[in-house]
Amino acid sequence: MAKFLCTLIMMAAVMSASAKYVTIADTLRASRIFPGTQHAFTVTVPDSYRPDRPAALYLGLDGELCNAPAVIDSLTAAGVMPPTIGVFLQPGVITAEDGTVVRYNRSNEFDNTSDRFARFLAAELLPTIESLTTPDGRPIRLSANPSDRMIVGLSSGGICAFVTAWHRPDMFARVFSGCGTFVAMRGGNDLEAIVRKHQPRPLRIFLQDGYDDVWNPLFGHWYEHNRLLASALEFAGYDCRFDWAEGNHSVRRATEIFAEMMAWMWRDYPTPIAAGTSANSTLEPLLIPGEQWHSQPAANSPTPQLRAVYPDSTLMAGVLDNPNHLYQWILDSEGNRSCGQPFYWLHSYDNAPLALASLAFDADGNLWALTGAGIQICDQNGRVRAILALPQDINLGAPAQLILADGCATILTATATYTLRLNLRAPTPGVRPASQGQG
Repeated sequence: MAKFLCTLIMMAAVMSASAKYVTIADTLRASRIFPGTQHAFTVTVPDSYRPDRPAALYLGLDGELCNAPAVIDSLTAAGVMPPTIGVFLQPGVITAEDGTVVRYNRSNEFDNTSDRFARFLAAELLPTIESLTTPDGRPIRLSANPSDRMIVGLSSGGICAFVTAWHRPDMFARVFSGCGTFVAMRGGNDLEAIVRKHQPRPLRIFLQDGYDDVWNPLFGHWYEHNRLLASALEFAGYDCRFDWAEGNHSVRRATEIFAEMMAWMWRDYPTPIAAGTSANSTLEPLLIPGEQWHSQPAANSPTPQLRAVYPDSTLMAGVLDNPNHLYQWILDSEGNRSCGQPFYWLHSYDNAPLALASLAFDADGNLWALTGAGIQICDQNGRVRAILALPQDINLGAPAQLILADGCATILTATATYTLRLNLRAPTPGVRPASQGQG
């Protein structure tokens, strides 16, 4: 605590100093991911930045909020943060020939729970930033280390900051969301459930909201949904902190605590941010600490399995008409199906049809579904209890097969074989798993 207070005192001492950075303003035009949109942005480059040492990145949504450039400058001067390039992005708009706006794309970009905005940043914005040069001739180079990168947003920008880092923890490890719209606009209200079930990601997260934040009760109660997400983050073992105070849907409180939040967010730098340990009683017993997906060139061609038979051949799971809601059938001794029902309910982002690649049962009678939203593990009653993260570079737009064996799960694709060591038991043919009851 004493070290933290000293940091704030040092920072306050330099807050009044003149800015020691240069600013570049530009517009990203003709996005392919958000067709027709234009995104205005500014970039702040500290005088201390040298191209031979890539800078840390601060990405601020909705432009320069919370006096961020000055706070970053002060924290850098105080030695709390490394030299950091700030990128302050406006949401996309589409204009007519006379310059009038014909489409505001903010909610479509920011409130979306898919990885589309993260793909926009990775494929379009950040390469554009790194193509720029400061007025004094310094080319911009950004660190690729996610622990050197932070994303920040308020309101719809707040959920966007969280969702971007959620889908791309290899791109951002530090997240601040103020008054985030984790409500029923475009599926943000589903995130707290996904966080509870998902394998923890290496993220550090700060949420802020006011007790009276009900910006639009049609969509829900902002404060209540922020608290639900906060509870999920704590359950899932994240390095997180929250600020709940008097106030409504406003930038005021975020601005008041911004310097303190930033000092907390960058404490112990450059120690890498690591994933925590979840309290999920289905997920955690499966995981082996430190184990990650390992890949090698493909040795065999995948044989996608979109139907899976229970270990004792009494049940079958599979796709009938909706990959988000799988069927289960009863099998007789000759393999004939009956009593089919939509039974296994799977999670998806952005209300989108899942990319479903393969199905398999484990020894406990849990159904494992290889999907674009992770490997979703359903209990005997059809409910997702755990979600394993996919290898970052896997492409489920092509055929893939999931194979469960004692001690590991394997994904076969046409180009690579991915293996993850787990505390897993493969099913024994003819042996019925112990019943999990109806609870």
